[in-house]
Amino acid sequence: MSNEEFEVEADFLTIGRTFAEYRRMFDLVADDIAGRAVLDCGGGAGAFTATAAELADSAVAVDPLFGRPAGELEPELDDAIEYNVDQLREKRGLFVWDFYGDVETRGRYLRAAAERFLADYATHPERYVAGALPDLPFGDDAVGLALVANLLFVYDDRLDRDFHLAALRDLARVAREEVRVFPLHSLDRTRSAFVEPVAESLRADGHAVAFREVPYEFQPGATEMLVVEPSRPTQSG
Repeated sequence: MSNEEFEVEADFLTIGRTFAEYRRMFDLVADDIAGRAVLDCGGGAGAFTATAAELADSAVAVDPLFGRPAGELEPELDDAIEYNVDQLREKRGLFVWDFYGDVETRGRYLRAAAERFLADYATHPERYVAGALPDLPFGDDAVGLALVANLLFVYDDRLDRDFHLAALRDLARVAREEVRVFPLHSLDRTRSAFVEPVAESLRADGHAVAFREVPYEFQPGATEMLVVEPSRPTQSG
């Protein structure tokens, strides 16, 4: 879904991010992607998968948006971007502009992400799988790295603790090496109340859980990602 910071009439607002934004949001370097299978979970109208496919062994995105023709999606994405930009103009004082500089530049990032997504979606539909958390349509250990942007811990008002825990358990099933989630702040611009209890439950499952600073801030104070290193049962002799 790759959702955003504002309430809308629908449950979620579908917009996307560029590869450059993902690099900052998830503190990614070339070695995090090269030679790995990567998943953008809730990819929405994002450009990450199209660019990552040039570097990774494989890149795939999953979102309930997928499966419809590109021509059908384009006007909806345009409307979502315009809505988001209008909201940013009204509420610009609520955000940190170090990365974007101003609202108009943020709008250009949104449009660039959507254009890259639509072009790749039309030419490489196999990279875009219809599906949603907490039951992903992938086998165990299907990818090395899974990224979740602007979905988990953002919508505390409509996605409860049980959903978050089930979602992260399924991501840990699908990703054999690492799951990264950003941001950890909800729509009210405070750290999600679900972060710590979900992290503790994942640790109780045997997964390694850590919080890592990232070089990106848009919501004030939202500069940490959650990193989960999945544990697998050892095979006895």
